[in-house]
Amino acid sequence: MNTQEQTENLTIAPIVGPDDPRRFTDSGIEIKSLYTDQDVPAELQLGEPGEFPFARGIHREMYRGQLWTMRQYAGYASAKESNERYRYLLSKGSTGLSMAFDLPTQLGLDSDHPRSLGEVGRTGVAIDTLDDMRTAFNGIPLDQVSTSMTINAPAACLLLLYELVGEEQGVPAEKLRGTTQNDVLKEYIARGNYIYPPGPTMRLTTDIFEYCHKHVPLWNTISVSGYHFREKGCSAVQEVAFTLCSGIAYVQAAVDKGLAVDEFAPRVAFFFNCHNNVFQEVAKFRAARRMWAMLMRDRFGATNPRAMMLRFHTQTGGVTLTAQQPENNIVRVALQGFAAVCGGTQSLHTNGFDEALALPTERAAKIALRTQQIIGSEAGAADTVDPFAGSYFVEALTDEIERRAQELITKVDAMGGSVNALEFITGEIDQSAWGYEERYRLRQDLVVGVNAFEEDETAMQDLLRVDPESEREQVQRLQAFKRDRDHALVDQRLTELRAVARSEDNLLPAMRQALKDHCSLGEVCEALANVFDRYTPAF
Repeated sequence: MNTQEQTENLTIAPIVGPDDPRRFTDSGIEIKSLYTDQDVPAELQLGEPGEFPFARGIHREMYRGQLWTMRQYAGYASAKESNERYRYLLSKGSTGLSMAFDLPTQLGLDSDHPRSLGEVGRTGVAIDTLDDMRTAFNGIPLDQVSTSMTINAPAACLLLLYELVGEEQGVPAEKLRGTTQNDVLKEYIARGNYIYPPGPTMRLTTDIFEYCHKHVPLWNTISVSGYHFREKGCSAVQEVAFTLCSGIAYVQAAVDKGLAVDEFAPRVAFFFNCHNNVFQEVAKFRAARRMWAMLMRDRFGATNPRAMMLRFHTQTGGVTLTAQQPENNIVRVALQGFAAVCGGTQSLHTNGFDEALALPTERAAKIALRTQQIIGSEAGAADTVDPFAGSYFVEALTDEIERRAQELITKVDAMGGSVNALEFITGEIDQSAWGYEERYRLRQDLVVGVNAFEEDETAMQDLLRVDPESEREQVQRLQAFKRDRDHALVDQRLTELRAVARSEDNLLPAMRQALKDHCSLGEVCEALANVFDRYTPAF
């Protein structure tokens, strides 16, 4: 790719070298040295917070009434160790839980599967069975917490296990609050943790919409994720465009299934990244809210205001964290958290400063949580609604992000939507990621401690290390679970599940019964793969 081709892409910063006096956001928006009233419409129509098109926020009082949910992403090793971390975070003031799963769980594999070797409990908690989910939430009343689960291809299994644990605690499903990420389109594009082809995947997604509307009405059925696009290297404009494209695909699939948009869409949530350019990030969130409201009203005919609201969770940018001078990450995370709050997020995870090196230690997790609490209590960001509104700079950025994102959405629409545009979206993100690396290499973009203000350093000693023994113990527990159950009943439940998969019935009731009768997560996912096959990418 030559520089001229890269410069012409209106969603990526051009590569011009460090001596060029111009300044750009990562989306290629050139930043003027001064913004005036000439850079915004003569009569700026901001609208009111809590009212269509929600550019200024989805609640009239925003954080004056209630702070965002402080939801720290956590989980590692066994369910027992993860339970201890959840309790620790709650004791320090966290107001929600966010559950991280290990790679085998994300791929629908049991811990005793050969492909799981060496990965059990490494990037999150291993959840194979109802016993594991029960242990993970031991002593945590599920009617008093909101739990987000970062799980996609096997999302239905984890939701159902959580519902079953709630039932055991005496908490009815209609009182459970939380979110399943349940966004597999971004797995095909950015992460690779898929199981089934897109068709069956979309069926599972909309089955969750339908099931939760009937049985778990306070549950956010999907968190349409742009976070992972940004982690892979996309720009802010691309993050907005491709995230909304995924949202369009899910809403259309649900409508095609016969679901009423005003009934299911209020439980569609979003998940965004937040990087260091505070002004672009604030503008990004404002533009995304406005665009989604327009899409839901004009494309899908939504009339329920809640169906037009873009509610979102934010996580500070993992890819912005540096292994060099890791304490600098505390400052980066604080700026990113401040931007997310000024942009109107509904919940927030702030990364631990050591996460470029390992899972966060207890100390790093506490500092990250305290960062949120300082933003909420001391920074003034929560005192007024939409504090950057009316800024010539931010309003101009908001309009420009919307314009450029809409151009990308139009391109994806012309290809038939996200499911048909996976290769195009992946190529655009790869091009952006290449641009990031080139700008760093040339020192056009400076990263303190990496290509500017470097120092000789000694390795950090205080890192969280998962004991390899925990994998062996998890496998032993799973094998004992499988040994001490009614094998004929397990076979019957898996046969019934495969029969439902061949029909057009909702899959979740049969999956729930199988998990309740001691089928493992891996067995349920494998039964569905017997019918749906496994996805192999073509590019």
